[in-house]
Amino acid sequence: MVREIVLFGHKALRAKCTRVNDVDDGIRELADDMIETMREAHGVGLAAPQVAVTIQLAVVDVSHDPDCISYLRVDGTDTALEDLMPLVFTNPEIEPAAKKVASVEGCLSFPDLQGDVPRPEAIVAKLTLLDGKTITVETDGLLARAILHETDHLNGILFIDRMSTVSKARLKNSIKQLQAESIRAKRR
Repeated sequence: MVREIVLFGHKALRAKCTRVNDVDDGIRELADDMIETMREAHGVGLAAPQVAVTIQLAVVDVSHDPDCISYLRVDGTDTALEDLMPLVFTNPEIEPAAKKVASVEGCLSFPDLQGDVPRPEAIVAKLTLLDGKTITVETDGLLARAILHETDHLNGILFIDRMSTVSKARLKNSIKQLQAESIRAKRR
C-alpha cells in the first residue's frame, strides 16, 4: 500500500526515532509499504518518519543505477548491488570511511527541492535487517549517500541541515513556501 509522504514542517521529520527491538508483522508490512511508496515516488530511499512513523526503519534501493558505487562489501565479502536491493534496515550505526564530498541531493519530503550536501564519500554501516541479522556494509557513492540520508531522518536531521549556508540561502524561499503549505495542509 502506498502511504502518504509527509512534507517539511511535519513534526515526525524532526523526531528522534525509537529503536526497533522486535520485528513483527506490522513492521514487515510497514517496510513493504515503504518500498512501494518509495518506488511510486521515484525515490532511492525512504525513512519511517517520512510516512509519520517515528521508529528506526528505512529502505533504500539504488539498483536502477548499478554504476552508482565502485564497491560493495557485506560482512567483508564483495557483493553485487542487486543481491542487497532493496535494502531494508533498522537501528543503523554508521562510521564515515572517507573525506566529505558535496553532491546534489533531494528528499521526498521536499518535493522539487535539491541542493548540494557534503557527506562522506564512503561509509561502514552496521545495519540490522528485518530477520534480526546485523550486517556490516562497506560502500561508497549513491548507496553510501542514501544510507546516510535515511539515517539522518531517523535522528530528526534533514538534508537542508547539512547544506552550506550559501546553498540553504538559495533555497530559502522554496523552503518557506513548502513549510507554509505543510501548515495549511494540517489545518484542513
